[in-house]
Amino acid sequence: MIHGLVYRSTGSWYDVKLESGDFIEARLVGKLRTKGIRTTNPIAVGDKVVLIIDKDNKGVIQSIAERKNYIIRKSVNLSKEAHIIAANIDLAILVVTIAYPVTSPGFIDRFTVTAEAYGIPVLIVFNKIDLFNEKENNLLLEFEEAYKKAGYTTLRTSAQNKDGVVELNDLIHGKTVLFSGNSGAGKSTLINALNSDFELKTGELSTTHQTGKHTTTFAEMFDLTTATKIIDTPGIKGFGLVDLEKEELSRYFPEMMALLQSCKFHNCRHINEPGCSVIEAVNKDAIGFSRYKSYLAMYNQDGDNNYRANIYS
Repeated sequence: MIHGLVYRSTGSWYDVKLESGDFIEARLVGKLRTKGIRTTNPIAVGDKVVLIIDKDNKGVIQSIAERKNYIIRKSVNLSKEAHIIAANIDLAILVVTIAYPVTSPGFIDRFTVTAEAYGIPVLIVFNKIDLFNEKENNLLLEFEEAYKKAGYTTLRTSAQNKDGVVELNDLIHGKTVLFSGNSGAGKSTLINALNSDFELKTGELSTTHQTGKHTTTFAEMFDLTTATKIIDTPGIKGFGLVDLEKEELSRYFPEMMALLQSCKFHNCRHINEPGCSVIEAVNKDAIGFSRYKSYLAMYNQDGDNNYRANIYS
């Protein structure tokens, strides 16, 4: 048996890096397809696998090691429940743009909630700062304040001018890092700024709607250095919640979780209960109002179908 790490998934075939450093094309052994994993992809980039080599010098994946963590979102495939974006992540970077295109706070918060649920640290990178006018810079300050209050590290970058690239390189050193964000936010350009040898495809914004065009079509891992791995992912427009208990949603907002024991009721929903420390903190501007607004939207509007306790049954 040979051990390897999945670097790319394009459907039924996977590019796997072996312990020797060589890459091999691999497919799943048939029995792994019948285990009832209700996701669009039983194997994800970042998975550690055990495989054998067949007579055609192709890999046949026999088993998948237990994942340290993974990040997941609702699938666009209605016959499945979810899609695992990547596994075994040390840091998730969300590339955000205040404009060109606009990243909504709701999108950011769905991402951070999902990452919190699986114990993945998040770095929020505000990209394209070279393009912002005074109004957009003021909005940037509001965003930064809200997420710093929540305990998140934030960083300003300009992939075009390479502002913040050295700092970003320092923050990701020695880690397996996932890059995510809306289409057009500049993920691939930012990764290219870290290492121009990658030459990842980048795209222009749609001039009609100021939305990004998809240039990355599947998740793929790259070796930035021998110690640092980067996972580039397709740009996404929405981030539906999966595999979360609705009643525990506030636990994945760190600033709310910190106040849970101070609420009058142990099962406080932080909506209209008397003696709620979270509501009090929002009123005192100790918690960003946009974050609280996102919490209410997720709790009240997402619907029970977005909260699935077991996607592997």
